Amino acid sequence: MNTKTKCAAILVTLTLGFATALWAQDVVSDVDKAAKDTAHATKKTAKAAEKDTEKAVDKTGDATKKAAVKTGDATKTAADKTGDATKKAAVKTGDATKTAADKTGDATKKAAVKTGDATKTAADKTGDATKKAAVKTGDATKTGATKTADATSDAAKKTGHEVKKGTTTAADDTEKGAKKVGDEMK
Repeated sequence: MNTKTKCAAILVTLTLGFATALWAQDVVSDVDKAAKDTAHATKKTAKAAEKDTEKAVDKTGDATKKAAVKTGDATKTAADKTGDATKKAAVKTGDATKTAADKTGDATKKAAVKTGDATKTAADKTGDATKKAAVKTGDATKTGATKTADATSDAAKKTGHEVKKGTTTAADDTEKGAKKVGDEMK
């Protein structure tokens, strides 16, 4: 008999006892007899319930103890497995982090070398282009100066020739005029 059944039996017995007592209030002799019968029945039921309760408590205690031992063992096993898994995961994470750091360092080093090489190449090309531009500018300036000097020289020669020609013409005209005046004065 389980604990619920025992409790139900006790409640039923008590209920029956009270019901009997209430029902038999009118008759005093029935009350005495019912009270004695109820007391006796309650005593028997209580003793039986007490024995059944003790047995149930013992069984519950044993079952609880066994369950606690099993739970403790399972908890210890789970904790051991969790600890092992955590340790393995930590080692793997450390290894992966080290590998990633090594790869990042290598990539950064390669990138720095490539950047340095590219910067040097760009500086060399810029220097070469600047040098070529300076040479071309110098050549163009020299050519421009030479052409300007030649043009100025040519212009000066033409101007001198024209001045000489003008002067010669003026002198000739002046001489002719003077002769004419001299002829006329004579």
